[in-house]
Amino acid sequence: MKRLLYGLMVLFFAVPLAAADMPLNMTQGVTEISGKVYDLHMIILYICCAIGVVVFGIMIYSMIYHRKSKGAVPADFHDSTKVEIAWTVVPFLILIGMAIPATKTLIAMEDPSDAELTIKVTGSQWKWHYSYFNEDVEFYSLLSTPADQITGTETKTETYLLEVDKPLVLPINRKVRFLMTSDDVIHSWWVPAFAVKKDANPGFINEAWTKIDKVGTYRGQCAELCGKDHGFMPVVVEAVSEADFEQWLKDQKQLTADAKAAAEASLSQTLTFDELMAQGEQVYMGRCAACHQPNGAGLPGVFPSLIGSPIIKGSVAGHIDIVVNGQPGTAMQAFAKQLTATEIAAVVTYERNAWGNDSGDVVQAADVNSGGAPSDASSASDKPTPVTLPAELPATQPEVEQVVADVVEEATPDVVMDDLSMDELMAMGEQVYLSSCAACHQAAGTGLPGAFPALVGSPLVMGPVEGHLEVVINGQPGTAMQGFSSILSPQQLAAVVTYERNAWGNNTGDAVQATDVVGHGK
Repeated sequence: MKRLLYGLMVLFFAVPLAAADMPLNMTQGVTEISGKVYDLHMIILYICCAIGVVVFGIMIYSMIYHRKSKGAVPADFHDSTKVEIAWTVVPFLILIGMAIPATKTLIAMEDPSDAELTIKVTGSQWKWHYSYFNEDVEFYSLLSTPADQITGTETKTETYLLEVDKPLVLPINRKVRFLMTSDDVIHSWWVPAFAVKKDANPGFINEAWTKIDKVGTYRGQCAELCGKDHGFMPVVVEAVSEADFEQWLKDQKQLTADAKAAAEASLSQTLTFDELMAQGEQVYMGRCAACHQPNGAGLPGVFPSLIGSPIIKGSVAGHIDIVVNGQPGTAMQAFAKQLTATEIAAVVTYERNAWGNDSGDVVQAADVNSGGAPSDASSASDKPTPVTLPAELPATQPEVEQVVADVVEEATPDVVMDDLSMDELMAMGEQVYLSSCAACHQAAGTGLPGAFPALVGSPLVMGPVEGHLEVVINGQPGTAMQGFSSILSPQQLAAVVTYERNAWGNNTGDAVQATDVVGHGK
């Protein structure tokens, strides 16, 4: 029996002692904090092994020496005050012994004070944006694993899905502070070697920090389910010496200056249609295909199709505006800082001529720089006429109301105020709904139970038009419903409300016009 107990003790204590060299154990990392986390992990492991030795030792001893075949007679007792106290006090002391080092480690992990370098980390579907404070250096970091490896036509490397085009470069021996946020959904920036894992929430700033001890390349990834391409959002950090880091900063600033000069030069360049289509296809496959699909078909109810899309078939200026500035309230990002004017011109040209769209439009970098206005002056601008407010408002309320009415009338072009037929409203409304509303309420208006309400037979849709307009224009506080007054024009707002009130069997017969939107709330 003694040999058995000794064997158990050796087994239970040999496991944690050998764990440091086991590939399945937690790694020690390359920062002071990661070392503390590793030590805390090993302390807890030792405690658990000690508890295991005691508990299983007593169990095995009892089964051997107190079995029925040896004539053991069960004891007849109800309870013991000493035992009750023991099994309450001992676990309490064990928990205290575990909590003290754990609390010290957690406090150290949450202390970003006295940082020597601050970096803003912004997550978006599906890339990371890094901005170095006070250094005028920023860039996007995207997955660079070849598509052939992802599709399985080539052998996968050891760094499969853990390689990027531009890694985050950090100096060793400096405390680096991270400010985490997101452009769209919740992401999580995670590098195991640093013991850093922090959520990036839209509209919030979370803090983390690290101080790297060793030069090297360290890999991680987004640790939050952030969408269909969650697994294609890696993190790669290059830790370099302080001298190399300073040189890297100088090189990046020079590259930025060269890129600006090249962008200026590109405004006077004219690429052929074939050159634009070839470059546009590369940009589209690298930046757009994840949402809109390689064949441009999109994902119904989530990402709109680009085949015969109203955006594609509409004005070039409107198409460029969405690519450059994005579309608030949707997953469409702004690519003004992600792509050059030439790349934007190429991808717009490609989208307008691929998959049978065949618009024949050829967009140049100069068109992008001018906000989409064609190089020849034959096309009219889609931008509304600027409105000038009076220097001083009149003192009386009626006069103030008249001034406001005049401003509204001036700000609303005549074409927008024209009444449209039901068919025209429904056609426009469907386009607006699919691009701005379907991501939440679904293409069929069924919503997502518990998250986004259905619009089919909804009390809001079937109720008064004024109430429906109020929610669409100003949103609904306390919910995910945002106000679209600054996103959609009065005509678009009227069209989408008309569509919602008459689609999917709602059939209210209501035809809302732009004048109803402008006059809402008066």
